[in-house]
Amino acid sequence: MSHDHGHHKDTFITKYIFSIDHKMIAKQYLISGLLMGIIGVVLSLFFRMQIAWPEESFEVFKIFLGEKMAPGGVMRNDIYLALVTIHGTIMVFFVLTAGLSGTFSNLLIPLQIGARDMASGFMNMLSFWMFFISCVIMISSLFVESGPASAGWTIYPPLSAIEEAIPGSGMGMTLWLVSMAIFIASSLMGSLNYIVTVINLRTKGMTMTRLPLTVWAFFVTAIIGVISFPVLFSAALLLIFDRSFGTSFYLSDIFIKGEVLHYQGGSPVLFEHLFWFLGHPEVYIVLLPALGITSEVIATNSRKPIFGYRAMIASIIAIAFLSTIVWGHHMFISGMNPFLGSVFTFTTLLIAIPSAVKAFNYITTLWKGNLQLNPGMLFSIGLVSTFITGGLTGIILGDSTLDINVHDTYFVVAHFHLVMGISALYGFFAGVYHWFPRMFGRMMNKTQGYIHFWVTAVCAYGVFFPMHFIGMAGLPRRYYTNSNFPLFDELADTNVLITMFAIVGAAFQLVFFWNFFYSIFKGKKAPMNPWRSTTLEWTAPVEHIHGNWPGEIPAVHRWPYDYSKPGHDEDFVPQTTPMKEGEVELHH
Repeated sequence: MSHDHGHHKDTFITKYIFSIDHKMIAKQYLISGLLMGIIGVVLSLFFRMQIAWPEESFEVFKIFLGEKMAPGGVMRNDIYLALVTIHGTIMVFFVLTAGLSGTFSNLLIPLQIGARDMASGFMNMLSFWMFFISCVIMISSLFVESGPASAGWTIYPPLSAIEEAIPGSGMGMTLWLVSMAIFIASSLMGSLNYIVTVINLRTKGMTMTRLPLTVWAFFVTAIIGVISFPVLFSAALLLIFDRSFGTSFYLSDIFIKGEVLHYQGGSPVLFEHLFWFLGHPEVYIVLLPALGITSEVIATNSRKPIFGYRAMIASIIAIAFLSTIVWGHHMFISGMNPFLGSVFTFTTLLIAIPSAVKAFNYITTLWKGNLQLNPGMLFSIGLVSTFITGGLTGIILGDSTLDINVHDTYFVVAHFHLVMGISALYGFFAGVYHWFPRMFGRMMNKTQGYIHFWVTAVCAYGVFFPMHFIGMAGLPRRYYTNSNFPLFDELADTNVLITMFAIVGAAFQLVFFWNFFYSIFKGKKAPMNPWRSTTLEWTAPVEHIHGNWPGEIPAVHRWPYDYSKPGHDEDFVPQTTPMKEGEVELHH
């Protein structure tokens, strides 16, 4: 490939809008993901306020939701469900899937494997713009006359399949489906690009066992995406047929207001199978990139080789395989054959093993390390904490006999928000703090980073830890008020406490946003390798050039975790340093 492809002058449009440079596309994903994150969190604050102070009138509802959704400042009950639906969709797909994978896969894969760019720059650009369009359609669905989709983020039929079933199953639901179809196409294009890039464009000496664990995580995540996203696409397509073309894939004998509808032969459980066949791998599509980022940040800031490099790769692959055969544990109460339930229980408990391998390896890497507790490192350690606490409750939910008791209570909400939501967000923040100098050539403010971490960590546990207990007490999910059930009256104060923590935690994210956007323009200029890291991305110049390296691409001579290696002057040996005479290559 020629080295002089910086010769044509980029205009504003080719540089910032229709860019095919992976570093710019990573920034586009990052900023879009952050903006979607703001919307997702604000929606969650609205419905938390409703559940804490039901039927209260709020000025903020009048301003943001308007007279139609919140007459007199009191939220309508169907709007509560709509906000829960859109919040879940935005956070799972648009923030944690596209924001996390899109940003860091794009930024790091070419830089860490020594490639000039992605395999197809044009396809990369296309995947971002399709993601962007799907974001716009999803947000616009909040404003349609009949109201946004409100069948939960899992959009189970028949609620989502028949317009007359609920108020939120009209135009808003159709837009939801269109948005998700475009999003899936975008994800697939991105994933195929990542896979091809990792397989074909590694630099000289960069064997698969010398790849940083970040690249391994992104690579395997992309493979899971290619396997499972098309299944969600088919589920959405059949649902569009049921809604718009009179088929009944998901609809059997249905009565509405005593009237028999003309559907027969379908099964809503079919939709559950198709949805969760994506839905469970999706958890790991969200989580694996965060774990990959954590591996890199913890090794760099412990000044130690990552413990059990090959075991980490094996656990990533094992998680990927097992994640595709556990989807039935979401369906223990759908009338599933008990024997089949026991099979899914077994595979679900099995996935705890590779997850535990990762947790133990992180702890062992930290053990007796020379820890540099910068904000990125703190968020990585926070991830290990929430991954363990959230994961332990997964063992309860994975067991069919126990799950039946807490299914569809707040216990489930607590579990998946900790293990997937908060852990993935911590990985996201760790990645932003760690690679910000690589993206923007400047440093973020450390003190603000510390404030951001500690308040976020306390509030995250403050929100989701009490949820385990109200879930154990039987409080159901998705009810817009519990005041009709005297049984739950004593849990009302806990709900208020959770909401207070949520409001404080959300407010302090403004510290991060200020730090982020201020540092892009006014932050301290970053040195070339601020964390004294061994991987290839820190050998490329800070000025952004198309093609990453001027002249030759550096060759690789060693694995990416040579920290504190005896016989070297520095406590880190870059991958580009040739092996000394008689030096042994480490590979735990």
